[in-house]
Amino acid sequence: MKIASIRAMRLTVPPHEARTAPRRPSWAQDAEVANPMSRYPKVKRHRGLWLPKWEGVWCMVTAEDGTWGIGQTTNGRVSAAIIEDHLAPQLVGEDCFAGEKLADMLFRLTKPYGSVGLASYAISAVDLGLWDLRGKLLGKPVYSLLGGPQKDRLFCYCTGNDVDWYQELGFRAFKLACPHGPADGLDGLRKNEEFVAQAREQIGDACELMLDCWMAFDVEYAVRLAETLRPYRLKWIEECLIPEDLDAHVALRERLPWQTLATGEHWYTHVPFGWAISHRVADILQPDIQWCGGLTTCQHVAAAADAAGVSVILHGGGNSVFGQHLSYATPSVPWCECFVGTPPGVPLEEAWRLPGQAVPKDGWLIPSDAPGFGLEILREWLTPFFGG
Repeated sequence: MKIASIRAMRLTVPPHEARTAPRRPSWAQDAEVANPMSRYPKVKRHRGLWLPKWEGVWCMVTAEDGTWGIGQTTNGRVSAAIIEDHLAPQLVGEDCFAGEKLADMLFRLTKPYGSVGLASYAISAVDLGLWDLRGKLLGKPVYSLLGGPQKDRLFCYCTGNDVDWYQELGFRAFKLACPHGPADGLDGLRKNEEFVAQAREQIGDACELMLDCWMAFDVEYAVRLAETLRPYRLKWIEECLIPEDLDAHVALRERLPWQTLATGEHWYTHVPFGWAISHRVADILQPDIQWCGGLTTCQHVAAAADAAGVSVILHGGGNSVFGQHLSYATPSVPWCECFVGTPPGVPLEEAWRLPGQAVPKDGWLIPSDAPGFGLEILREWLTPFFGG
């Protein structure tokens, strides 16, 4: 079956308001989170002050018989232009089932302007659209195309700082967003310890606790913080460093041989993950399936990790149907992340669910068994990103 068209699209889902009134605002609305720009006071308070306002992008891949699949990424018109102007014309007419060939073409096509970063986002949307299309053509869920369920259900951990609410929802593993970094000095270090200590007291000793540092630290601060937090038994510390500073990752591993380290959310293509595995700088790799190159790239990362005895836990894997399906079918993926930024008191099924997307219940999740990724999106909800 040949590819007839590939288009960047906007998705407009009919309005859906939560029926349940929130008890309080979400932590994500105004909480300070340490980040790479924290050294600059005018944007320090919140990531929303400096992150780009680009919208999401969907990619529709249509076969010659009219069957279509969809993938998703971010970064708005930049990603959409790469899809429309460059990637789509090169893939139209190819066999939609030649997955490895198509993924390799996408990787190599973008070499003149760099396959990492923004190009990788566009590649991800195309790759995911192709997987959705194959599942629909074969009448099978994508996880079946990957070999079928590897586990009965997915254990989910929750990311966010409304820990009491996540406990009510049934989660038993919690990842905090670290509020302070090097710019806050010793006072910030003390506040970070108080923040983690409070969470540990809240959840007790029978639950897991992790800390997300979102590229905010240098090696010295990461070591000092890890040593300070050692009494609170963190399962892992995540993404402490600027992702491009590979030497710093080696140094951090050498300085903290006892601490489980996780990273990879902002690595793109399979290449840096291969480097991380060979240099043993991380115990848990965290590619984002909508950013790093799509499901095919994540397959390559997971296979390499499995061979090396390293785990893969997708960034935000539980928040998308794409991550749910890969995690369900893949042996090296033990857990699934669910970021919850919606207000306490609002049930998850009212808050961030696309039609057809499974939501965790009591900390566990089973993906949809509908063809493709199982999204129940109508064709009329999709319009060309650039019109026409």
